Amino acid sequence: MPPGLRAAGGVVKKSGKKAAGGFTGIEFHKGKGQHILKNPMVVQSIVDKAGIKSTDTVLEIGPGTGNLTMRLLEKAKKVIAVEVDPRLVLELQRRVQETPYAASLQVIQGDVMKSELPFFDICVANIPYQISSPLVFKLLTMSSNFRAAIIMFQHEFAMRLVAQTNDKLYSRLAVNTQLLARVSHLLKVGRNNFRPPPQVDSSVVRIEPRRPPPPVNLREWDGLVRLCFLRKNKTLGAIFRQASVLALLEANAATMAALQTGAPDAMQHASMFIDADTAEPADADPMEDDSAAAPSDPNQLRGKKHKFSPAFKDHVLAVLTSRDMSDKRAAKLSQDDFLALLAAFNSANIHFSP
Repeated sequence: MPPGLRAAGGVVKKSGKKAAGGFTGIEFHKGKGQHILKNPMVVQSIVDKAGIKSTDTVLEIGPGTGNLTMRLLEKAKKVIAVEVDPRLVLELQRRVQETPYAASLQVIQGDVMKSELPFFDICVANIPYQISSPLVFKLLTMSSNFRAAIIMFQHEFAMRLVAQTNDKLYSRLAVNTQLLARVSHLLKVGRNNFRPPPQVDSSVVRIEPRRPPPPVNLREWDGLVRLCFLRKNKTLGAIFRQASVLALLEANAATMAALQTGAPDAMQHASMFIDADTAEPADADPMEDDSAAAPSDPNQLRGKKHKFSPAFKDHVLAVLTSRDMSDKRAAKLSQDDFLALLAAFNSANIHFSP
């Protein structure tokens, strides 16, 4: 996935000449996503669409040298900026010195994916694109009751986030994200709005967490959705007839039976929800990769002998038939369809996480 874009203002080239913002000597690295959002109208549009109140604390991820930061400080009570590059931290601190906003800015140097995020009301982010999916998942599974996140993504990724049933880009990413949040596309940002221009266009997306969150076991939910989108254009009947799927589900059923006896390890494991920091490696896309192997993925069983009982197969297919789902395809299913299917399977003691 291509690197993302940064709203890093005041950059100069190696020649050392001053640019907007008055800072010199900073060389930006394209490979780290350090492209500069140079269009002030786009910066202002992002701030306007964020809906910031004068009492808000704003978390800004990837502030660069602060073009967007300065506009956010004009609107918010406080801005907490998380920046991994120590050079940019220094430039941001210098930029805000001796301004009325110096006391309103807190800068945290570090990797946002490895940092414990403080309280905030609104998140505004221009990020390296390789962390797009993990960051969305981290934000949506944290306990903080933030109001919205306004994030710049690669345009295609943004379109996948907002995709609806029957859309070409409808995927596990869209289903999982929209379970936890309302997602809307705000504006497309062409590559020529950045210096140097990246290879792709960008889009700004608004993500509003559902409060309260849906009463769904996320491990069970993701296990079902992952299976269904392994072959999203196959019917569910075909997917749930696969020997690897049936063997996996019957093994899960045995684990759940043991859990009901009160086995401590099984009880602890079953109570876990998926977490971006612990369930998968930091560089994985826990919401995006429709075919990645995971604890609930039958691909892990390739090369093994798949054993399941005929009675269990009949049991699984009976649930599909009772919901009139055997001939349906994942690409055609809505959120309500997935929720109803998960409830029916769980009620029949069929589970998608060990």
